[in-house]
Amino acid sequence: MFGLGWMEIGALIVIALLVFGPDKLPQAASQAGRTLRNLRRMANNARDDLRAGLGPEFSDFDPADLNPKNFVRKHLLDDVEDDWNGRPKPLEPVVAEPYTPEPPDALGYGEIPPYDSEAT
Repeated sequence: MFGLGWMEIGALIVIALLVFGPDKLPQAASQAGRTLRNLRRMANNARDDLRAGLGPEFSDFDPADLNPKNFVRKHLLDDVEDDWNGRPKPLEPVVAEPYTPEPPDALGYGEIPPYDSEAT
């Protein structure tokens, strides 16, 4: 749960007991639960309204994909397969063809090269 260990959770409970007291702690916990449920419901309603407003073309739209980490993972790293150690397989090198420049147009004897008056 949120990367917390048992020691951290126990410390949070002790701090909550000291701040709220044993008689007010159940009320504070139930109010925090209601608030969390309301926030979750509002977020779900906003996501559903966004999907309805975008139309059927974006039915698979997930707002979490807009997070830069998820975006990079989805669009760049999905093609990289993991080997049995969990490391990405090395990419195969791309072999480039040697560059062969086109030969310049040769001017005949006495020919004047083309002149572009708008170039200067």
